[in-house]
Amino acid sequence: MRVLLLGATGTIGRATAAALLAAQHEVVALVRASAPRLPGGCIRVDGDVTQAGAVAGALHGVGAVISCLASRTGAPRDAWAIDHRANSLALAAAQAAGVPQFVLLSAICVQKPLLDFQRAKLAFEAELQASGLTYSIVRPTAFFKSLSGQVERVAAGKPFLVFGNGTLTACKPISDADLARYLVDCLTNPALHNRILPIGGRGPAITPLEQSAMLADVLGRDVRIKRVPIGLMDTIIAVLKSLGRVSPKLAEKATLAQIGRYYATESMLVWDGASGAYNAEATPEFGADTLKAHYAALLRGDARDDLGAHKMF
Repeated sequence: MRVLLLGATGTIGRATAAALLAAQHEVVALVRASAPRLPGGCIRVDGDVTQAGAVAGALHGVGAVISCLASRTGAPRDAWAIDHRANSLALAAAQAAGVPQFVLLSAICVQKPLLDFQRAKLAFEAELQASGLTYSIVRPTAFFKSLSGQVERVAAGKPFLVFGNGTLTACKPISDADLARYLVDCLTNPALHNRILPIGGRGPAITPLEQSAMLADVLGRDVRIKRVPIGLMDTIIAVLKSLGRVSPKLAEKATLAQIGRYYATESMLVWDGASGAYNAEATPEFGADTLKAHYAALLRGDARDDLGAHKMF
């Protein structure tokens, strides 16, 4: 089918464009005029997704929208502009054009919403569910790149940083390529329609301490561990929030530190409200790529991660 892809220039967006083309779909990508080159075969439409009406011009003949839009920092203004409003504008345009299907890339962390970007995502999820369109809301666990920020420093002989004892959290990370194929499957698999879909990569769930062991195995040597107390993060956040009252820049840093603390203390797995715990067994798996193989590819120079805001994690 002809598919409108939003967020096509991000890492997941580029992978999704490639997966759509591989599945013989026609890809229309709405991007900023200054955006980099898209994968060959995509139909490029220049426009700003935050402006009302920008999506409408790209919807001719479109049978589905896939949105990989996500705020770059998670800061409140950015989150509500992109995670909520831009998606909301796209949904309204799709409804007006009679597009029957909308696939949304969300995040598993919205299960326990403590931050603005999580609330913004949930607000749009609710709009999509009430829209009358066939929807798929995909909530992936951690991305490979989110767990790759320390590869370079460890390869250089520096210690691997863990929060607490290194076992506070766990996740089933998923590769860009596997997640992209899952998003594309949502177009044609009825079992994935009108559902919220948590999804992880190939298991088992791994802790930060186990990630360090993977790196040690790939490097062929021991990796030193440096433990960072959670209390230290709390102190930093408190100081930044206090200084943020007079400095918008420091207020933004406080928000980023709060996001970092969330990921340092919350697992990216399905949350079981009945037991009050994360459940690795209940977290679905998809794909065959492994984080260990990704680490090896990074160290060989065969892969590269555009970490962006993920670098702090």
